[in-house]
Amino acid sequence: MRGWLVGIGAATALVLSGCSGESAAAPPPPTSTTTPAPTTTVAPATTTELPLPPPPPPVEPPPTAEPQTTYAAIGGAYYFSSPDGLFQCGIVPLSSRTEAGCQGTTNPVPPRPDDCMINWGNGIRVTNDGPAAFMCSGGVVYTSGGETIDPPLAVGATIAEAGFTCTSAENGISCVDDATGHGFRIAPDSNEVY
Repeated sequence: MRGWLVGIGAATALVLSGCSGESAAAPPPPTSTTTPAPTTTVAPATTTELPLPPPPPPVEPPPTAEPQTTYAAIGGAYYFSSPDGLFQCGIVPLSSRTEAGCQGTTNPVPPRPDDCMINWGNGIRVTNDGPAAFMCSGGVVYTSGGETIDPPLAVGATIAEAGFTCTSAENGISCVDDATGHGFRIAPDSNEVY
């Protein structure tokens, strides 16, 4: 019987040993308390090129005003300037006479007459009662009195009013009394009276 008991004991030990490999007696696999570092993926840098703004439109020069060719009478007078703006001119009816004249700096100027105690030689005028002459004047006579200079008389243009004709040319402004033929031409560096 002893043999039998030894055999049963050995068999039991084998059975138990086979079961013990799957039993709870085996220690569980170790667990870690550290968390793996997060992995970051760096995307390659990309450059987005924005389109350049369109170039600014070309700057256009301001429109040039065409010289006025029709002149409305102001109190019966016609005022204008030379194309370069250096002379202010007019055809002016007064109570005792009508005259045409231009004021501005011109050379040469004849000597000042003894009876002129104010500005001398700053312009020339022709009246309907005599030849043209240099002016003795205390201020600007041939102006409409506006805030800006009166409109220019373009080269080649003419104003014919009140028996006088004034013409703008390359060599200056000329005004003549249509009835007598007396007149003048005035420019910055030359002039004539007749």
